[in-house]
Amino acid sequence: MALGRLQKVLISDSLDPCCREILQAGGLRVQEKPGLSKEELLREIRDCDGLIVRSATKVTADVLEAAERLQVVGRAGTGVDNVDVEAATRKGVLAPAGLSAAELTCGMILCLARQIPQAAASMKEGKWDRKKYMGMELNGKTLGVLGLGRIGREVATRMQAFGMKTIGYDPIITPETSAAFGVEQLPLEEIWPRCDFITVHTPLLASTMGLLNDSTFAKCRRGVQVVNCARGGIVDEGALLRALRSGQCGGAALDVFTQEPPKDRDLVNHPNVICCPHLGASTQEAQSRCGKEIAMQIVDMATGKGLAGTVNGQALSKAFAPQTKPWIALARALGSVLRTAGKQAQGSVQVCTQGTPLREAGSYLTPAVAAGMLAGGAQKDVTLVNALLLAQEAGLKVTTTHGDVAPEPDGSAGLLQVSLQGSPHRVVGTVQGSTPVLREINGATFKQPAPLTGPVLIYRAKACDPSTLPALTGLLGKVGVQLQSYHSSSTVGGEQWSVVGLSAPLSDLSELKPRVAEVFQLHL
Repeated sequence: MALGRLQKVLISDSLDPCCREILQAGGLRVQEKPGLSKEELLREIRDCDGLIVRSATKVTADVLEAAERLQVVGRAGTGVDNVDVEAATRKGVLAPAGLSAAELTCGMILCLARQIPQAAASMKEGKWDRKKYMGMELNGKTLGVLGLGRIGREVATRMQAFGMKTIGYDPIITPETSAAFGVEQLPLEEIWPRCDFITVHTPLLASTMGLLNDSTFAKCRRGVQVVNCARGGIVDEGALLRALRSGQCGGAALDVFTQEPPKDRDLVNHPNVICCPHLGASTQEAQSRCGKEIAMQIVDMATGKGLAGTVNGQALSKAFAPQTKPWIALARALGSVLRTAGKQAQGSVQVCTQGTPLREAGSYLTPAVAAGMLAGGAQKDVTLVNALLLAQEAGLKVTTTHGDVAPEPDGSAGLLQVSLQGSPHRVVGTVQGSTPVLREINGATFKQPAPLTGPVLIYRAKACDPSTLPALTGLLGKVGVQLQSYHSSSTVGGEQWSVVGLSAPLSDLSELKPRVAEVFQLHL
């Protein structure tokens, strides 16, 4: 399933009418059916491209599997606990969610640093105790952000304005993408001892339950301050209380609890704990906008304006714009050429974007290269959403670098280079107009770049052998396939590469193989 045009959206929970109206105004067909049983949902979702839920509908792995055309699940409101994000990612379905808890998190950090609630309570008791509430400055302190989706990103950028150094961890978003908004990604084991403050912004999954526990608290800097405005259970409440009592944790700010409202009051009553009754989305603006915001996000995706706020595809916010689509096609094509020429889809692949126009393109070109590398393999339904996850599982590591200067004549457009590390295999391409083209393969350059669209035959043969092309045209004539374009490279080691555009793929290359060093076909 490739990400394509959205046509039909199902709203399965009760939402403000503006949600339906915005979707319809954006040209989408909308079905509103709140209160469906699971069996009814499984039937209704089969031909839908999008699904919008609040908290009642449980979007489980079997619901996602039944949704043959589904491209996006929108969660109106806070969190995505009722959406199986891991299953959605594996299937290549995007999961956007509304922005809500970022401002509250920032307020909690400020309150921890200056003990504002405790000082205010003391004043109401008639006291004037300036020494007791000695605070700390945020400037120069290190904030660890665990989960770099939309809310984690907003928290990081806001706290950078206070002079905080921001480090973080996210298993999906690339380090290059997080670096663009000022967050250095590190392994969790390196994050714990470096942080003055830690804030969590992950969904509650089996892998994030008890993310902060006795073991991780022991690795933290003594006196670390912890904020959880995401979901109760990400921070082990028993471990947090023990860390507070021992002084290993200097303070905690909690908006969420494992049980709500919490019956065990020991944590709530601790003097170094600031707590709220799950107020993350409790603003007038958040309540009125949740349906409107998710509808606008999906319309933006449908109309190619980009998609913000995904919890499992943060790097793809610009991947839906019309001007990026030829570059994504190029990245996929170069990945496919490299895999076939290198005869492997494992190892380390280096993606290098060159030229100012591609400065931020690595975030969506990297998964596109991975998708091309995996094309034709055992993995099915490879999309930009799940490509990096599937590549990792297949033993393929894809990294990205960027240089602002691209060699002429591609300086104004940009250049994309993909290489298989530890081998001579390298492909280079660009976009001319809206057509992806090949500039270089394994050191052999094309004076006239070769289009990488449709059925393409690529072969390497001796430069001094003039019989290869006539043999190919004879073969094409026999089977009724038209030669639509032909481009040959410079000579390297006495050999040339040729890229041939065809009207249809050839079913048999046996006549051509004795005349060439290697030959392969791709449908791009």
